[in-house]
Amino acid sequence: MLRVEDLELYYGDAQALDRVTLDVPAGEIVAIVGANGAGKSSLIRAIAGIERARAGHIRFKGRDITQMESHQTCDLGIGQVAEGRQIFPSLSVAENLEMGAMLARARAKARETMDEVFTLFPRLAERKGQLAGTMSGGEQQMLSIARCLMGQPELIMFDEPSLGLAPTVVQEVLHTIRLLNRRGITILLVEQNVAVSLKLSQHAYVLENGRVVMSGSGEQLLQDDRVRQAYMGL
Repeated sequence: MLRVEDLELYYGDAQALDRVTLDVPAGEIVAIVGANGAGKSSLIRAIAGIERARAGHIRFKGRDITQMESHQTCDLGIGQVAEGRQIFPSLSVAENLEMGAMLARARAKARETMDEVFTLFPRLAERKGQLAGTMSGGEQQMLSIARCLMGQPELIMFDEPSLGLAPTVVQEVLHTIRLLNRRGITILLVEQNVAVSLKLSQHAYVLENGRVVMSGSGEQLLQDDRVRQAYMGL
């Protein structure tokens, strides 16, 4: 579904991504793991069209999207659940969800999609009139995921979805990611908990200093001594 080829990204003179190549097959969960500063979020932002790559290509369902603006990539079916949730705190839950359905691909079925989202997240239905900024961190993360779903994505990129959440809430978020994948949504997962992300994923890539240094199935990397020592303290 998604193909990244020899992608290079710079912030001024500082190189963030160095010839990154990876594949995200349709219907799978693919994890990107690595230390802070390895380039994981930069990769997500480049795919989303927020950052402009200096070289290489990004293809979604065979179409080159490398130079597309972020609103165009969203309308093709690429959703993003950003690090730090990025909800609109002064808007209600329902208004946040309506913002997610403003894409051309999503407007016609916005009401139907909202009903589905409230079925998936009953707590959001209970709080639909509440200001988003007054909710707990876990509820805000659920809202961020729900708002993404309002755009009817075929691929969702999760950037550190468990960051700053209590352990019980983290399990709820990860369960939601599994559920969405079972429903047919392809997932690209960047997650600080390396062990969890490798257990969730069918394929995984390890980024170091902007380069892919290892790849394989989630299970293979989970058993790899180098990964266990470098990222899991084992």
